[in-house]
Amino acid sequence: MNNEDKKKISRRDFFKIAGAAGAVTTGLAACGNKRTDSSAATNTEVPTDAMTYRTLTGDRVSLLGYGCMRWPMKDSPDGKGQVVDQEEINRLVDYALAHGVNYFDTAPPYCQGLSEEATGIALSRHPRNSYYIATKMSNHRLYGAGLRGKELYDASVEMYRNSFKSLRTDYFDYYLFHILGTGAGMEEMRGRLYDCGIADFILKEKEAGRIRKLGFSFHGDVKVFDYMLQESGIPWDFVQIQLNYLDWRHASGMNVNAEYLYGELAKRNIPAVIMEPLLGGRLSKVHDHIVTKLKQREPEHSVASWAFRFSGSFPDVLTVLSGMTYMEHLQDNLRTYSPLQPLTDEEFRFLQETADLMAQYQTIPCNDCNYCMPCPYGLDIPGVLLHYNKCINEGHMPKSRQDDNYREARRAFLIGYDRSVPRLRQASHCIGCAQCNPHCPQGIDIPKEMQRIDHFVEQLKQNNL
Repeated sequence: MNNEDKKKISRRDFFKIAGAAGAVTTGLAACGNKRTDSSAATNTEVPTDAMTYRTLTGDRVSLLGYGCMRWPMKDSPDGKGQVVDQEEINRLVDYALAHGVNYFDTAPPYCQGLSEEATGIALSRHPRNSYYIATKMSNHRLYGAGLRGKELYDASVEMYRNSFKSLRTDYFDYYLFHILGTGAGMEEMRGRLYDCGIADFILKEKEAGRIRKLGFSFHGDVKVFDYMLQESGIPWDFVQIQLNYLDWRHASGMNVNAEYLYGELAKRNIPAVIMEPLLGGRLSKVHDHIVTKLKQREPEHSVASWAFRFSGSFPDVLTVLSGMTYMEHLQDNLRTYSPLQPLTDEEFRFLQETADLMAQYQTIPCNDCNYCMPCPYGLDIPGVLLHYNKCINEGHMPKSRQDDNYREARRAFLIGYDRSVPRLRQASHCIGCAQCNPHCPQGIDIPKEMQRIDHFVEQLKQNNL
């Protein structure tokens, strides 16, 4: 992949893009119990008739899409684990629909396998033509468990058919081959889609009308992305990519710069569905210095709104997904997109400078997607990584006993760690089995990070930094 192939978009080009984005239709119309701080905007009224829509696929799709990976959860009645909070999910879905959101994205593994059912219950209370359902062929874990050939095909078909039952529908508006590019890259993609025959099956289902629009979601090996666009022979209706102002040119781990991904889709006129506009909440919980910069420019707007405006300002973006666990996050995002105010060229430059600054802070690229969970040894992997990142962003990262704020930072880190992650679920209990690594879309070497964080914690406890 040389510089020419990357088709980089200049700031001047972006200015043209942002201007075109303003012409889109504006009209009438991660499962979680971990609260993320979106630095919410002032409590202004949320309009019901101002949502921005895109018609790139022929459907009139809301620019704000509901990501159903982070539905609210609650403790189960028997005290053993958690279940979805269906009453709250219904309330969120009703509110979203009433305020113009009509795209809902789920998948069989989300919310410990409970998302499709919960989403289906909530949506089926409304007319079927009032929303679009997107779900996925999520056979990556079946492949990871060793299924191949006919075994993998049969299990994948069963997954597909179960999605109809769970979502209470007889057709899918948008269907995706899920999380291509991770694991063994090209080899895994071929095994999951072609060698077992499931790709042919899904294409026939589309011909039969049970799938209206077909796409794939991408993480990881760029060879897979390029192959799917250039050599697969499938006329993709849309592609789901990770795009935000940090990943535009500073993609970390195994991810690819969004500038390249979006550019390749745009030159083929393939609409992009955007995931991780907030990087699992990381772009709403940025370093205090960054918060100050953003608030100086737009004191009435949330930190998160900058990230959503960035992702929505590209004209070939169909919808921007957000996993809105809490009503205040849904309302804040609705304000941002009702209607969208596209970034200016100067604002785009400002966000790229902000991203350059953020790249200097060595946080771990965990998006709290929970694909690594459950850990067979009981670790709260996202909890450990997110606490570490939180302390970096808030300046509570003790480096040396010679630091002026060492005692305060040490105390904040250790007390916060015990409060946010129960001791039996902390990094010290990682045995390095690495069963989590193949499932991480960000390519984090999780056992290595657990070992590093545990060593750091022990140094703090012994006051030995």
